[in-house]
Amino acid sequence: MNMIESTASNTAQTASLSDLQLRLQQQKSAFASAPMPSLKERLNRLNRLHNALLTYREQIHKAIDQDFAGRAVAETEMAEIIPLLEGIAYYRKRLKRFMRPQRRHAPLTVAPAKAEVHYQPLGVVGIVTPWNFPFFLALSPLIGALAAGNRAMIKASEFAPASGDLMRKMLAESFSEDEVMVITGGVEVASEFTALPFDHLVFTGSTQVGKIVMRAAAENLTPVTLELGGKSPAIIHNDFPIDEAARRLAFGKCMNAGQICVSPDYVLCPRDKVHEFSSIFIDAVEQAYPTLKDNPDYTAIISDRQKSRLERYLNDARAKGAQLMTADAADEDLSKSRK
Repeated sequence: MNMIESTASNTAQTASLSDLQLRLQQQKSAFASAPMPSLKERLNRLNRLHNALLTYREQIHKAIDQDFAGRAVAETEMAEIIPLLEGIAYYRKRLKRFMRPQRRHAPLTVAPAKAEVHYQPLGVVGIVTPWNFPFFLALSPLIGALAAGNRAMIKASEFAPASGDLMRKMLAESFSEDEVMVITGGVEVASEFTALPFDHLVFTGSTQVGKIVMRAAAENLTPVTLELGGKSPAIIHNDFPIDEAARRLAFGKCMNAGQICVSPDYVLCPRDKVHEFSSIFIDAVEQAYPTLKDNPDYTAIISDRQKSRLERYLNDARAKGAQLMTADAADEDLSKSRK
């Protein structure tokens, strides 16, 4: 048995598959009683989420900073809060048009009939989120789910506990438990969560875990949307300015300390420009972050486990004869993480 916290009472309860099934059934029953929310109701839900983000804005900054043991407010604003507010604005502006039936061509064989597509909500959407953008990757799918007239259960990442707890509190104040619910807990809870018979399941994370999630969902024939991590090569054409390429890639790689699924993992560069590229890249990083140790503007690695994984890559490269270049303008001792 594992521990999760109720969005309604804010108290810890023993989590089991039957507990989660009961909560899912509550949402499904509520959906069945009102399966086609009106435009007004959908906009109301989006507005409540918008207002919750504004109310909890500073607390979100602090929770994410706590989970990462250091992340700049500007980075959280740019990567999490502003995109969410823009996503809500996008749907609020277009939702009326999205809800209209769309005409389709009707062949002569069925004349004088007409054909239309009527868009209907699915029901209850399950959302499983990773740790690297704990609010954006949880609430961005939620925005789409609410706009489409669905209800949702969110499994927050156990590797970002402060964010998960705050999200649970924030959404519990803005939504009833049969509208939106946040579940916290470890791997066992996540496994039980993905085994639930949702009407749709959204997962963001690694390819390895994505396969497990899809297998679990297949038992219930649950449709799945997977956003999986992978390798992100950057290819520099011979005719592209090497200076601009290096500075663009430095910005992308340093965002969230590279803890992004689309962060450039390796560069395919013309052989005669490798050293020039490397020097400019290092210079760009040092200009952006003159000091790295305890720098509040540079995000920390989320955990010692992740830090050790990155260090193994460096040690492996060094052992195989690679030349390592370090961005450290202040010549600091960077052997220890902030966590």
